[in-house]
Amino acid sequence: MIPAWKAWLLAARPKTLPAAVVPVWSGCLMAWGLTGEFHLRLAVITVLGAVFIQIATNLFNDVIDAQKGADTSARKGPQRATVSGILSPRAVYSGAIFMLLQAIVCGFLLIQVRGWPLVLIGIPSLYLSFGYTGGPFPLAYRGLGELFVILFFGLVAVMGTIFIQTGEVPWQGWILGLQIGCLSAVLIAVNNYRDLEEDRVADKRTLAVRWGRPPVALLIYAMTILPAFLVLSLDRSLCWFGTALALAAIFVFLEFRLLRRDGVSSSLLGLSALHLILFVVAQNFC
Repeated sequence: MIPAWKAWLLAARPKTLPAAVVPVWSGCLMAWGLTGEFHLRLAVITVLGAVFIQIATNLFNDVIDAQKGADTSARKGPQRATVSGILSPRAVYSGAIFMLLQAIVCGFLLIQVRGWPLVLIGIPSLYLSFGYTGGPFPLAYRGLGELFVILFFGLVAVMGTIFIQTGEVPWQGWILGLQIGCLSAVLIAVNNYRDLEEDRVADKRTLAVRWGRPPVALLIYAMTILPAFLVLSLDRSLCWFGTALALAAIFVFLEFRLLRRDGVSSSLLGLSALHLILFVVAQNFC
Protein backbone atom coordinates (compact mmCIF):
# COMPACT_ATOMS: atom_id res chain seq x y z
CA MET A 1 0.00 0.00 0.00
CA ILE A 2 1.50 3.32 -1.03
CA PRO A 3 1.42 6.36 1.32
CA ALA A 4 -1.61 8.65 1.12
CA TRP A 5 0.46 11.62 -0.06
CA LYS A 6 1.87 9.59 -2.93
CA ALA A 7 -1.62 8.40 -3.91
CA TRP A 8 -2.87 11.99 -4.11
CA LEU A 9 0.24 13.05 -6.03
CA LEU A 10 -0.45 10.26 -8.50
CA ALA A 11 -4.07 11.39 -8.91
CA ALA A 12 -3.02 15.03 -9.34
CA ARG A 13 -0.84 14.08 -12.36
CA PRO A 14 2.02 16.54 -11.83
CA LYS A 15 3.33 16.09 -15.39
CA THR A 16 0.25 17.93 -16.65
CA LEU A 17 0.58 20.92 -14.30
CA PRO A 18 2.83 22.94 -16.65
CA ALA A 19 -0.33 23.33 -18.76
CA ALA A 20 -1.74 25.40 -15.88
CA VAL A 21 1.41 27.28 -14.84
CA VAL A 22 2.88 28.15 -18.24
CA PRO A 23 -0.08 30.19 -19.59
CA VAL A 24 0.03 32.41 -16.50
CA TRP A 25 3.80 32.71 -16.66
CA SER A 26 3.67 33.54 -20.37
CA GLY A 27 0.81 36.01 -19.97
CA CYS A 28 2.69 37.80 -17.19
CA LEU A 29 5.76 38.08 -19.41
CA MET A 30 3.73 39.62 -22.21
CA ALA A 31 1.95 42.01 -19.84
CA TRP A 32 5.30 43.11 -18.46
CA GLY A 33 6.70 43.58 -21.96
CA LEU A 34 3.71 45.68 -23.05
CA THR A 35 3.32 47.85 -19.95
CA GLY A 36 6.55 47.54 -17.97
CA GLU A 37 4.53 46.54 -14.91
CA PHE A 38 4.27 43.26 -13.01
CA HIS A 39 1.93 42.57 -10.09
CA LEU A 40 3.39 39.66 -8.15
CA ARG A 41 0.41 39.20 -5.82
CA LEU A 42 -2.01 38.96 -8.75
CA ALA A 43 0.32 36.57 -10.55
CA VAL A 44 0.56 34.26 -7.54
CA ILE A 45 -3.21 34.19 -7.04
CA THR A 46 -3.75 33.57 -10.75
CA VAL A 47 -1.33 30.68 -10.95
CA LEU A 48 -2.75 29.10 -7.78
CA GLY A 49 -6.26 29.32 -9.21
CA ALA A 50 -5.12 27.76 -12.48
CA VAL A 51 -3.31 24.92 -10.69
CA PHE A 52 -6.33 24.21 -8.47
CA ILE A 53 -8.59 23.97 -11.53
CA GLN A 54 -6.08 21.72 -13.33
CA ILE A 55 -5.82 19.36 -10.37
CA ALA A 56 -9.62 19.30 -10.01
CA THR A 57 -9.88 18.42 -13.71
CA ASN A 58 -7.36 15.62 -13.29
CA LEU A 59 -9.19 14.23 -10.25
CA PHE A 60 -12.56 14.30 -11.99
CA ASN A 61 -10.94 12.64 -14.99
CA ASP A 62 -9.41 9.94 -12.80
CA VAL A 63 -12.66 8.91 -11.12
CA ILE A 64 -15.04 9.40 -14.07
CA ASP A 65 -12.84 7.48 -16.52
CA ALA A 66 -12.65 4.65 -14.00
CA GLN A 67 -16.42 4.57 -13.58
CA LYS A 68 -17.04 4.68 -17.33
CA GLY A 69 -14.47 1.99 -18.07
CA ALA A 70 -12.11 4.24 -20.02
CA ASP A 71 -9.39 3.41 -17.46
CA THR A 72 -8.78 -0.21 -16.51
CA SER A 73 -6.11 -2.08 -14.61
CA ALA A 74 -4.63 -3.09 -17.99
CA ARG A 75 -4.01 0.50 -19.18
CA LYS A 76 -0.63 1.30 -20.76
CA GLY A 77 -0.06 4.68 -19.18
CA PRO A 78 0.74 5.75 -15.62
CA GLN A 79 -1.19 4.12 -12.79
CA ARG A 80 -4.54 5.76 -12.00
CA ALA A 81 -5.61 6.20 -8.38
CA THR A 82 -9.28 5.24 -8.63
CA VAL A 83 -9.15 2.24 -10.95
CA SER A 84 -6.22 0.76 -9.02
CA GLY A 85 -8.12 1.07 -5.73
CA ILE A 86 -5.53 3.32 -4.11
CA LEU A 87 -8.19 5.98 -3.53
CA SER A 88 -11.96 5.52 -3.34
CA PRO A 89 -14.25 7.28 -5.84
CA ARG A 90 -15.80 9.26 -3.01
CA ALA A 91 -12.39 10.46 -1.84
CA VAL A 92 -11.37 11.53 -5.35
CA TYR A 93 -14.65 13.38 -5.92
CA SER A 94 -14.20 15.11 -2.56
CA GLY A 95 -10.64 16.07 -3.46
CA ALA A 96 -11.80 17.55 -6.77
CA ILE A 97 -14.51 19.62 -5.07
CA PHE A 98 -12.00 20.82 -2.47
CA MET A 99 -9.68 22.00 -5.28
CA LEU A 100 -12.57 23.86 -6.93
CA LEU A 101 -13.36 25.61 -3.65
CA GLN A 102 -9.75 26.80 -3.47
CA ALA A 103 -10.02 28.04 -7.06
CA ILE A 104 -13.22 29.93 -6.16
CA VAL A 105 -11.39 31.71 -3.33
CA CYS A 106 -8.66 32.75 -5.78
CA GLY A 107 -11.27 33.93 -8.26
CA PHE A 108 -13.03 35.99 -5.59
CA LEU A 109 -9.77 37.75 -4.74
CA LEU A 110 -9.12 38.55 -8.40
CA ILE A 111 -12.66 39.85 -8.91
CA GLN A 112 -11.98 42.40 -6.18
CA VAL A 113 -9.25 43.84 -8.41
CA ARG A 114 -10.57 43.47 -11.97
CA GLY A 115 -14.29 43.22 -11.47
CA TRP A 116 -17.04 40.94 -12.67
CA PRO A 117 -15.75 40.37 -16.24
CA LEU A 118 -13.64 37.64 -14.65
CA VAL A 119 -16.86 35.76 -13.86
CA LEU A 120 -17.20 35.13 -17.60
CA ILE A 121 -13.91 33.24 -17.40
CA GLY A 122 -14.34 31.67 -14.00
CA ILE A 123 -17.75 30.00 -14.25
CA PRO A 124 -17.09 28.09 -17.51
CA SER A 125 -13.63 27.09 -16.26
CA LEU A 126 -15.01 25.74 -13.01
CA TYR A 127 -17.80 23.79 -14.72
CA LEU A 128 -15.60 22.36 -17.46
CA SER A 129 -13.14 20.96 -14.93
CA PHE A 130 -15.99 18.47 -14.40
CA GLY A 131 -17.59 18.74 -17.83
CA TYR A 132 -14.38 17.73 -19.57
CA THR A 133 -15.15 14.09 -18.75
CA GLY A 134 -18.48 14.30 -16.89
CA GLY A 135 -21.96 15.71 -17.29
CA PRO A 136 -24.41 15.35 -20.20
CA PHE A 137 -21.87 16.35 -22.86
CA PRO A 138 -18.37 15.28 -21.76
CA LEU A 139 -15.93 17.00 -24.10
CA ALA A 140 -13.24 14.33 -23.82
CA TYR A 141 -15.74 11.68 -24.96
CA ARG A 142 -16.76 13.72 -28.03
CA GLY A 143 -13.35 14.31 -29.57
CA LEU A 144 -13.20 17.90 -28.29
CA GLY A 145 -10.39 17.52 -25.77
CA GLU A 146 -7.71 19.20 -27.88
CA LEU A 147 -10.01 22.08 -28.83
CA PHE A 148 -10.98 22.55 -25.17
CA VAL A 149 -7.32 22.81 -24.15
CA ILE A 150 -6.47 25.29 -26.91
CA LEU A 151 -9.41 27.49 -25.87
CA PHE A 152 -9.15 27.32 -22.08
CA PHE A 153 -5.52 26.48 -21.34
CA GLY A 154 -4.36 28.70 -24.19
CA LEU A 155 -6.53 31.62 -25.24
CA VAL A 156 -8.61 32.05 -22.08
CA ALA A 157 -5.75 31.43 -19.63
CA VAL A 158 -3.26 33.71 -21.39
CA MET A 159 -5.73 36.50 -22.17
CA GLY A 160 -7.21 36.23 -18.69
CA THR A 161 -3.77 36.59 -17.13
CA ILE A 162 -2.93 39.63 -19.26
CA PHE A 163 -6.26 41.21 -18.34
CA ILE A 164 -5.65 40.54 -14.65
CA GLN A 165 -2.19 42.12 -14.88
CA THR A 166 -3.09 45.13 -17.05
CA GLY A 167 -6.87 45.51 -17.25
CA GLU A 168 -6.48 45.39 -21.04
CA VAL A 169 -6.96 42.83 -23.83
CA PRO A 170 -4.14 43.37 -26.39
CA TRP A 171 -4.25 41.64 -29.77
CA GLN A 172 -0.83 40.06 -29.18
CA GLY A 173 -2.38 37.99 -26.39
CA TRP A 174 -4.56 36.09 -28.85
CA ILE A 175 -1.49 34.94 -30.80
CA LEU A 176 0.37 33.98 -27.64
CA GLY A 177 -2.71 32.17 -26.35
CA LEU A 178 -2.91 30.11 -29.54
CA GLN A 179 0.78 29.21 -29.24
CA ILE A 180 0.47 28.09 -25.63
CA GLY A 181 -2.83 26.35 -26.35
CA CYS A 182 -1.34 24.26 -29.16
CA LEU A 183 1.62 23.15 -27.07
CA SER A 184 -0.69 22.31 -24.16
CA ALA A 185 -3.03 20.36 -26.45
CA VAL A 186 -0.10 18.15 -27.44
CA LEU A 187 -0.30 16.68 -23.91
CA ILE A 188 -3.92 15.64 -24.49
CA ALA A 189 -3.23 14.32 -27.97
CA VAL A 190 -0.34 12.21 -26.67
CA ASN A 191 -2.53 10.75 -23.93
CA ASN A 192 -5.30 9.92 -26.38
CA TYR A 193 -2.84 8.44 -28.88
CA ARG A 194 -1.52 6.10 -26.22
CA ASP A 195 -4.94 5.11 -24.87
CA LEU A 196 -6.65 4.53 -28.23
CA GLU A 197 -7.56 0.86 -27.74
CA GLU A 198 -8.83 1.34 -24.21
CA ASP A 199 -10.83 4.43 -25.19
CA ARG A 200 -12.40 2.64 -28.15
CA VAL A 201 -13.67 -0.16 -25.90
CA ALA A 202 -15.12 2.42 -23.48
CA ASP A 203 -16.74 4.37 -26.35
CA LYS A 204 -14.59 7.41 -25.55
CA ARG A 205 -14.63 9.04 -28.99
CA THR A 206 -11.34 10.94 -28.88
CA LEU A 207 -9.73 12.19 -32.06
CA ALA A 208 -7.42 9.19 -31.93
CA VAL A 209 -10.43 6.86 -31.88
CA ARG A 210 -12.24 8.84 -34.61
CA TRP A 211 -9.30 9.38 -36.94
CA GLY A 212 -6.79 6.66 -36.05
CA ARG A 213 -3.19 7.07 -34.96
CA PRO A 214 -1.46 8.37 -38.15
CA PRO A 215 -3.61 11.55 -38.47
CA VAL A 216 -3.27 12.26 -34.74
CA ALA A 217 0.50 11.86 -35.02
CA LEU A 218 0.45 14.51 -37.77
CA LEU A 219 -1.69 16.71 -35.52
CA ILE A 220 0.88 16.34 -32.73
CA TYR A 221 3.67 17.39 -35.10
CA ALA A 222 1.63 20.36 -36.37
CA MET A 223 0.76 21.61 -32.88
CA THR A 224 4.42 21.29 -31.93
CA ILE A 225 5.80 23.36 -34.80
CA LEU A 226 3.02 25.91 -35.47
CA PRO A 227 3.79 27.99 -32.35
CA ALA A 228 7.34 28.57 -33.61
CA PHE A 229 6.10 30.10 -36.86
CA LEU A 230 3.51 32.20 -35.03
CA VAL A 231 6.47 33.92 -33.34
CA LEU A 232 6.91 35.88 -36.57
CA SER A 233 3.54 37.58 -36.10
CA LEU A 234 4.52 38.72 -32.60
CA ASP A 235 8.16 39.65 -32.74
CA ARG A 236 10.78 40.16 -35.42
CA SER A 237 13.50 38.89 -33.09
CA LEU A 238 15.50 36.24 -34.95
CA CYS A 239 16.69 34.94 -31.58
CA TRP A 240 13.20 34.01 -30.41
CA PHE A 241 12.10 32.68 -33.78
CA GLY A 242 15.30 30.69 -34.32
CA THR A 243 15.24 29.24 -30.82
CA ALA A 244 11.55 28.35 -31.00
CA LEU A 245 11.99 26.74 -34.43
CA ALA A 246 15.03 24.76 -33.26
CA LEU A 247 13.11 23.52 -30.22
CA ALA A 248 10.17 22.52 -32.39
CA ALA A 249 12.44 20.62 -34.80
CA ILE A 250 14.11 18.74 -31.94
CA PHE A 251 10.85 17.77 -30.32
CA VAL A 252 9.19 16.76 -33.59
CA PHE A 253 12.15 14.44 -34.19
CA LEU A 254 11.83 12.95 -30.69
CA GLU A 255 8.06 12.60 -31.09
CA PHE A 256 8.53 10.86 -34.43
CA ARG A 257 10.94 8.35 -32.91
CA LEU A 258 8.76 7.61 -29.89
CA LEU A 259 5.49 7.39 -31.83
CA ARG A 260 7.00 4.95 -34.31
CA ARG A 261 8.70 2.86 -31.64
CA ASP A 262 5.94 1.78 -29.30
CA GLY A 263 2.79 3.78 -29.82
CA VAL A 264 3.79 6.32 -27.11
CA SER A 265 5.81 5.79 -24.02
CA SER A 266 5.16 7.78 -20.87
CA SER A 267 8.36 9.72 -21.58
CA LEU A 268 6.65 11.51 -24.48
CA LEU A 269 4.21 13.17 -22.09
CA GLY A 270 7.12 14.52 -20.06
CA LEU A 271 8.89 15.66 -23.22
CA SER A 272 5.79 17.53 -24.37
CA ALA A 273 5.56 19.31 -21.01
CA LEU A 274 9.27 20.16 -21.26
CA HIS A 275 8.77 21.68 -24.71
CA LEU A 276 5.98 23.87 -23.36
CA ILE A 277 8.26 25.14 -20.59
CA LEU A 278 11.26 25.71 -22.84
CA PHE A 279 9.14 27.63 -25.34
CA VAL A 280 8.28 30.21 -22.69
CA VAL A 281 11.90 30.28 -21.48
CA ALA A 282 12.88 31.23 -25.03
CA GLN A 283 10.22 33.95 -24.98
CA ASN A 284 11.75 35.33 -21.79
CA PHE A 285 15.40 35.40 -22.84
CA CYS A 286 15.20 36.39 -26.50
